[in-house]
Amino acid sequence: MKKRRVHKTYGEINEKIRQGRAVVLTAEEMIDMVERNGDVESARKVDVVTTGTFSPMCSSGAFLNFGHTAPRIRASRVWLNDVPAYGGIAAVDCYIGATEVVEGDPLNSVYPGEFNYGGGHVIQDLVGGNVIRLRAEGYGTDCYPARKYERNITIGDLRDGILFNPRNAYQNYSCAVNMSDRTIYTYMGMLRPRMANANYATSGQLSPLFNDPYYRTIGIGTRIFLGGAQGFVAWPGTQHNPHVKRGRNGIPLEGAGTIATVGNLKEMSPDWLVGASMMGYGVSLYVGVGIPIPVLNEEMARYTAVKDEDIYTQVYDYGMDYPKGAAKSLGQVSYRDLRSGTIVLNGQRIATSPLSSYFKAREIAQILKEWIERGDFLIGEPQQLLPSGEDDLES
Repeated sequence: MKKRRVHKTYGEINEKIRQGRAVVLTAEEMIDMVERNGDVESARKVDVVTTGTFSPMCSSGAFLNFGHTAPRIRASRVWLNDVPAYGGIAAVDCYIGATEVVEGDPLNSVYPGEFNYGGGHVIQDLVGGNVIRLRAEGYGTDCYPARKYERNITIGDLRDGILFNPRNAYQNYSCAVNMSDRTIYTYMGMLRPRMANANYATSGQLSPLFNDPYYRTIGIGTRIFLGGAQGFVAWPGTQHNPHVKRGRNGIPLEGAGTIATVGNLKEMSPDWLVGASMMGYGVSLYVGVGIPIPVLNEEMARYTAVKDEDIYTQVYDYGMDYPKGAAKSLGQVSYRDLRSGTIVLNGQRIATSPLSSYFKAREIAQILKEWIERGDFLIGEPQQLLPSGEDDLES
């Protein structure tokens, strides 16, 4: 006899969370649950599956308002610890981008550059409570006569601090190798010549968008773990592209969906927003993101039980093809192989290394699970789902 389909609502799941009755598993735990019980029974038993990723996410930054000065200034140019911030917003608003480099850095004039400090480090220093040197310049107006302003601040001195990241949590990303005869330095890390190593950047079976490949539960208003606090999905991320080739399980075989994220910087932690110096490339920001996936039906139970061996990505040559804008896949590898430490490509065994931290991703999924179990975190029903690529499923 065929088992009856499962159907739950956000309201029903949130009521169980409020009552302390919700069954919450991490994405790793859900794999075992579905293997033992099947997707229908697992959907009956489990209410929420938590995910996590901790990786460099260059398209990140923060809107800051440092409050009006006396006399007032229209801050058209702003620096934070000598890192330029964008001042073309309003009088005392600015945006500090994660990849902005400290003024005066030699960059790659001494190759490979070290890039010791930049916007990502400023954000980490702010959430860590460290003192930041604020400098501002204005051109002077009748209502904003001051032309210069300078003071030491901490995050507590800011009127507002909003982390707003245009592109986070990439759904799949390429694996990078270097087929040239020299060592190169990229946003995917150092790549040794003649495919001596391969780097990748996703947490596989724990990664948020792998556990909801068609974004059935993710969209504008989805409540998430962001930088150690509660945040939200604000919009589809830049470069969001669901219309890519997918496997039979619906998982994209290359870079696909992304999310724009937003949250209160003042509530976040330097454990989950960490400035990164990438030799020969620049600076970035490690961001901790976790998304709770409500198990609304057996389909979501099946999706949230995805395993590393069922997730594939493409290998690209960053030595010659990628910088020319003519990258073509050299082959396809699974995350099980990538996480094993070795892949085989064109008969060559290649050592692999992640830019993302699986350990920290697991920690995020566990923290999010505990928040939900305590009733401190309700599932946010999206007001509009992310654009989906369901019509592109391989036949």
